[in-house]
Amino acid sequence: MCDRREVRVLIVEDDDAIAEPLVKGLEREGFTVERVATGGDALGADEPDVVLLDLGLPDIDGYEVCRRMRARSDVPIIVLTARSEEVDRVVGLELGADDYVVKPFGFRELVARMRAVTRRRAPRERVDGPVAVGSMTIDQRTRRITVNGVDVDLTPKEYEVVSLLAQDPGAVFERQQIMERVWGQPWYGPTKTLDVHLAAIRKKLGDPRWIETVRGVGFRLQPVP
Repeated sequence: MCDRREVRVLIVEDDDAIAEPLVKGLEREGFTVERVATGGDALGADEPDVVLLDLGLPDIDGYEVCRRMRARSDVPIIVLTARSEEVDRVVGLELGADDYVVKPFGFRELVARMRAVTRRRAPRERVDGPVAVGSMTIDQRTRRITVNGVDVDLTPKEYEVVSLLAQDPGAVFERQQIMERVWGQPWYGPTKTLDVHLAAIRKKLGDPRWIETVRGVGFRLQPVP
């Protein structure tokens, strides 16, 4: 895990009353902070270690900023918003956000969430060479997954879920275990996030049999010819 003094934070927030004390608080905690007020500036900024993204931006909708950031990078994104409806949370998470914090929020809780999402960027033990599970091949070196030789276009989070399950094909991984390993430990968000990602993964793999739900326990990766 990165030491928090080394973590570079990009705050995307147009409200000075929220952004300025947040910048000062994070700098006191030892973070290196850059603050921008528009989506355009956010997309043009150097890639940080974590993004705090407001949805109500003056130029580009925050959801669109999230989508564009995720399309080019796996940088952890925490959405900061006054929108508390479940549908807003699900949309943000489907677009690739790692966490969703509703305003007003506690500063200490936010810092804890930031530390949790940056954990997944720490170097992980990697298996040498591609791993084959049925007609699927997972190459951890290139972060590439193919089925019957065809590339599967997964988001960074979707890849992490499949890669984790592929570590022990047929074994059941508990829901909380997956959340903690992929999204960071401890996990503060709703576990429905995992269901959204699994539905997308099954669709992209082309066969729902790849990932089996073990009711009341968790999920496992099953070989499919």
